[in-house]
Amino acid sequence: MNTSLRASRVWLVSGAVLAAVALTACGATSPGAGGAAGSPATSASGPAASGGASSAPASAAGGGAPAAAASPTTSAAASTVTVPSGGPVPIGFAARSVTFVSTEEAFVLGTAPCAKAPCTSILRTLNRGASWRGLPAPVVPLAAPFETTGAAVWGIRFANPSDGFVFGNGLWETTDGGERWTAAASPGGSIESLEVIDGQVLAIAAACTANGGCGQTGTLERRPLAGGAWQTVAQVSVAGAIATQARVAAVLAGDAVIVTGNGGVSTVDHSGPCSTASIEAPVAIAVTGPNGLAVLCGGNGAAGSVDKTVYVSDDLGAHWTDAGSPARGGDPEGLSAGSTSQLVVAAASGASMLYYSADGGAQWTTAYGEGDGGLGFNDLGFTTPADGVVVYGPAQSDDNAESRPGRLLLTSNGGASWQPVSF
Repeated sequence: MNTSLRASRVWLVSGAVLAAVALTACGATSPGAGGAAGSPATSASGPAASGGASSAPASAAGGGAPAAAASPTTSAAASTVTVPSGGPVPIGFAARSVTFVSTEEAFVLGTAPCAKAPCTSILRTLNRGASWRGLPAPVVPLAAPFETTGAAVWGIRFANPSDGFVFGNGLWETTDGGERWTAAASPGGSIESLEVIDGQVLAIAAACTANGGCGQTGTLERRPLAGGAWQTVAQVSVAGAIATQARVAAVLAGDAVIVTGNGGVSTVDHSGPCSTASIEAPVAIAVTGPNGLAVLCGGNGAAGSVDKTVYVSDDLGAHWTDAGSPARGGDPEGLSAGSTSQLVVAAASGASMLYYSADGGAQWTTAYGEGDGGLGFNDLGFTTPADGVVVYGPAQSDDNAESRPGRLLLTSNGGASWQPVSF
């Protein structure tokens, strides 16, 4: 079994998540927005208050939801910002990636069948999924990671209600809540993961080939949210996503972990825990609090089952403790944590499962399961210790020709149970 454990098919975020979800209608975009400028995000990881960034060419107007007159909304910082009111949700919308900027406001990237490709769409909610509006999107096809070398998108992150990014093979950004998108300078290669923290945009970039994957290593890159050149922070593993929470960001670097408390301006390296078990490899990392980390290790796979072990640290990786093992069913795909006690592991093979622990990893239950052949998950993360989100069966291609569910699941009890949200 590949030690990257299906990282090329889906990424799941670890750690607390604050992010905004935006979805656009078929090919709808608007011209020019300029570089990103805004306040630093608080805590994020995957779909969290960190943001996502990617660069790509600017988009022209296409079919789908038109941008309507802007209406005011209130950010988590209680400052009034102007955001586009949006248009209708495209029929048959399926989600790929999600990001929350508060417990109520989120943006979702996805796609829906449309008459004129590309069919990439973005949606936004201001009430935690009770209602949605379509927003313009970059005019670039949606794709699964590593399945094309051409311009394509597969991730979305917002730093706040105004400043956001769509990324993949290229990077696009908005400074007006998604009303207009423009191409931004990319760190190069494919952007596998992107987060915004402490006024910095962090991205994992790697050289990838269509259907050939990205190898085992990439680079962690950094640039200011307000704009500027990308700088290489470190060589990292491409097996997992950037995890953020409580002003801490962490990434895997082979058997080691890299931790930063200032957006990547400086970093600390520690040995990871997976090397202590000869059959296990690092899969994902989560930030559990200001001083806490958790790492998911997996190995010894057979017949759709894989040994999984979660290790935790209360000193940001200087020391590790074996916390416990989720069930063997499924290849481990990701790890997230609302707190040091509440952990969630995503896995998929013959089925798709979310495993939950309420006691820091000692005991595990199956919080969500689908006998679906292993459609998997994307963007698992938390906005608060109780409120979390994940995309189940994420869309893999423009117009969702495979009819994947692309369903958003929410939890309000730290991951103990999950409920689907309608678009």
